[in-house]
Amino acid sequence: MAELTYRDAVARGLAQEMERDERVVLIGEDVAKAGGVFKTTAGLLERFGPTRVRDTPISEEAITGMIMGAAMNGLRPVGELMFSDFLATCWDIVTNQIAKTRYMTNGQVELPLVIRTANGGGARFGGQHSQSLENWAMAVPGLKVVAPSSPADVVGLLAAAIRDPDPVVFFEHKMLFPIKGEVPDGELVDELGTARVLREGNDVTLVALARMVPMALEAAEALAAAGISVEVIDLRSLVPLDTRTLLGSVTKTSRLFTVEENPRLIGWGAEISSIVAEELFWDLDGPIVRITTPHIPLPAADELEDLAIPSVQRIVETVRRSAG
Repeated sequence: MAELTYRDAVARGLAQEMERDERVVLIGEDVAKAGGVFKTTAGLLERFGPTRVRDTPISEEAITGMIMGAAMNGLRPVGELMFSDFLATCWDIVTNQIAKTRYMTNGQVELPLVIRTANGGGARFGGQHSQSLENWAMAVPGLKVVAPSSPADVVGLLAAAIRDPDPVVFFEHKMLFPIKGEVPDGELVDELGTARVLREGNDVTLVALARMVPMALEAAEALAAAGISVEVIDLRSLVPLDTRTLLGSVTKTSRLFTVEENPRLIGWGAEISSIVAEELFWDLDGPIVRITTPHIPLPAADELEDLAIPSVQRIVETVRRSAG
């Protein structure tokens, strides 16, 4: 078992699948010679050559158009968009073409492609380079949506995404790139649509995604000291959504809190709240509580950005106030 950074886990997951299947190709801005803007593709050009690891112009429309065409012609392309915010520039291709082609051709054309992109705030990049946009992709039928929180999940879920017959949007959180974690040796393949209970608890269910997962775990430790037993669930993917694990946990604890980095309005936690309210209304001992970023553009100023994004302190205070 090796200890890898989240950043290096991206390269390992890509290398594993490129070694296994020669149809897997990687294209994007600076993914080849520079090894990726966030150094997530370092060493792949040297290992697999310029035919399979290709730099592109600074054009998200070109990248998404190329991987769509490549997938339609038998390849399994992975396209990298430097920042998830730039999905806005190619949203027509993603939502009206990539997401719908398999359906509109009655399955005659498959698009086994992955759109990788750096997501989320905390790095002081400002409102146009710091958004958490998982809920954008979640709202589009035909797209699968993944957001790993650990190096092991990066490798396993990326492999599953590349092997999937449908288009997958794979969100990598910028603030997680330096974190380290153990990754099993050998081939690692996970399953899309499976949440994971990272901490068992009896009083409260705390559901989180990506960067919010380590914050939720830290908050759970602090709440345990205050006598509140917290169960922490890492969603890992939004589409497919593992409702079985969610509902099972809330049945046990009778209290649900979501921790969401995306803006509050129409966030993924709203959908989860709706599902739990419909299925388990009479099992709840209190209102469902969403801990989110306000519905504002993220500021670049340190203090303001930290104030906007959910923090360990805010999670602890909210749970104690609502469930204590």
